[in-house]
Amino acid sequence: MIYMGFDKAKETIVHHLEQNLPSDLFYHGIHHTFDVFDAALVIAENEKIDSADDLTLLKTAALFHDSGFTIDASKHEECGCDLAREILPACDYTNSQIDQICGMIMATKIPQQPLNLLERIICDADLDYLGRDDFFKIGDTLYQELKAFDKIKDVTQWNQLQISFLSNHQYHTEFSRGNREIKKQENLQAVTKIALGS
Repeated sequence: MIYMGFDKAKETIVHHLEQNLPSDLFYHGIHHTFDVFDAALVIAENEKIDSADDLTLLKTAALFHDSGFTIDASKHEECGCDLAREILPACDYTNSQIDQICGMIMATKIPQQPLNLLERIICDADLDYLGRDDFFKIGDTLYQELKAFDKIKDVTQWNQLQISFLSNHQYHTEFSRGNREIKKQENLQAVTKIALGS
């Protein structure tokens, strides 16, 4: 096992996020990073990821996956990889390990195209809330964020965006397909009813 200084990496990136994330990122704030981190661990356990190295790489990628919002929201995945390559060598991560982490970060880019199990896990963790009871609560923060950045104009457009996204989204892991898909479809039906005004 090659040593990785995860605690140092976590402390460094969390501090960076706390200091540099814009205050109007109502969805992509540090709370989202921790939500994805927690979801990734749950999915990894159920997908039988028992390698300590793989878990460390996954946890690191989860912490860095939206860190690029501190630099440029329009290409935040690429910027998150830049931050990983800047920060992680000093935390005893090898170039190969950083490449794997950047692969996971880039896999979360929409449309998601994960190439291996760790990438599938982080993709599902990133959108775990789509199939949860807090879908509307979290979705409202994304609505507020998109409004703040003039990405959408009103609730009608937002509901259509959600219907389109939920209809086209698919989970990639057995755990998420088995534990999030049914609720996701229920959430889609609920949004559709709201959009139809019924």
